Amino acid sequence: QYQLVESGGALVQPGESLRLSCESPGFTIDYFAVGWFRQAPGKEREGVSCISSSGGHTNYADSVKGRFTISRDNARNTVYLQMDSLKPGDTAVYYCAAGPIGLVAPMPCPAYADYAYWGRGTQVTVSS
Repeated sequence: QYQLVESGGALVQPGESLRLSCESPGFTIDYFAVGWFRQAPGKEREGVSCISSSGGHTNYADSVKGRFTISRDNARNTVYLQMDSLKPGDTAVYYCAAGPIGLVAPMPCPAYADYAYWGRGTQVTVSS
């Protein structure tokens, strides 16, 4: 079963921006760490970013640092991924995941298996 719902994926041109949303319709994620992953065809799923329950700690993959920003609005039970300066290499299905993980800097983002809840994903395509 999928517990989270991603949205915001689209077809955009290089250099443009998108904001992805991750919502939890069935339960509160206020106390959960949340991560974003992506998977391109034929490639392994890779971690993109993660954020602590309070929003005070964030981490990013080297490939997206300076371009992507993760944030959360616990009042709306939603986590966002703002993606700027998109490149063709960002093309992938983007997934969010959540779990009762204590994320404290400078620890790295939790691994795939550490998250308890997942969404179906949303397609992001960057092409001219």
